[in-house]
Amino acid sequence: MALKATIFKAEVAIADLDRNLYDTFTLTLAQHPSENDARMMVRLFAFMLFADARLEFGRGLSSDDEPDLWQKDLTGAIELWISLGQLDERWLRKASGRAGRVVVMSYGDRVAEVWWEQNRATLEKLPNLSVYRIGADDVQALAGLASRSMSLQCTIQEGEALITGGGDPVRITPIVVRA
Repeated sequence: MALKATIFKAEVAIADLDRNLYDTFTLTLAQHPSENDARMMVRLFAFMLFADARLEFGRGLSSDDEPDLWQKDLTGAIELWISLGQLDERWLRKASGRAGRVVVMSYGDRVAEVWWEQNRATLEKLPNLSVYRIGADDVQALAGLASRSMSLQCTIQEGEALITGGGDPVRITPIVVRA
């Protein structure tokens, strides 16, 4: 019998001073059986950074042709494509052709750095690609906030996010590898 996804509920109040966005989102996250809390919380963090009424979670690990998050315009065209991890450059080229903007949220320290250095020359040719990196310590701190029912507050100012709720506050400044 196949394992089923674990469902997490999150209410996230976001005050993004950089984008002048102040809103509360009620979210449902399906954690794939092979996904750990750290990766799921990086997905949630990516939502916080790029929050919008039309931003939604894709099927992620369950699908090879969908991102972890995406935002479509009213015609169904993909405006924003967000994927996590260290992705194959061919897959990113395909995403770049399908979406107006592609964002990669790489996480971890050494693995993310090596991935970028190995793929830099090819990825820098994609004009609509942005790459961010979140350190391993920050990812573990995010994972510590995970619970089946979460109420979180996120304040973003000058590229730094402060996330509170359910434990110690977590302060994260994603490293902009390529904007």
